[in-house]
Amino acid sequence: MSRPVDREDPDRLYTVTRGRSRADDAGLDLVTLIVRESDPTPGLRSEYVRILRMCEAPTAVVEIASALRLPVIATKILLRDLLDMGMVTARHPRSAPGRDGLPDPAVLRRVLSGLENL
Repeated sequence: MSRPVDREDPDRLYTVTRGRSRADDAGLDLVTLIVRESDPTPGLRSEYVRILRMCEAPTAVVEIASALRLPVIATKILLRDLLDMGMVTARHPRSAPGRDGLPDPAVLRRVLSGLENL
């Protein structure tokens, strides 16, 4: 049985990240969605395999970090490796549309009125 990862265990973090402390500007933030592009291959590190299994559906960086019980920066380092290998892709969720992208207020009032009449 594996022991839970201690977020404060510097030896474990050093091993997981192979001594790296930055994700080489991966452009990943907490809500970036990670999607698996290929299945795990034999000999792949266990952390990578866990990430690939998690990311069959789009999964946020923060969710991956939580599931791995690792700090976000360590998770970003692992994700950068998988991105470089082409095993995952990163998608940034669309931001809310600007004022120009919103529906006409008159249409919204008619919809609301229709819903109230139901």
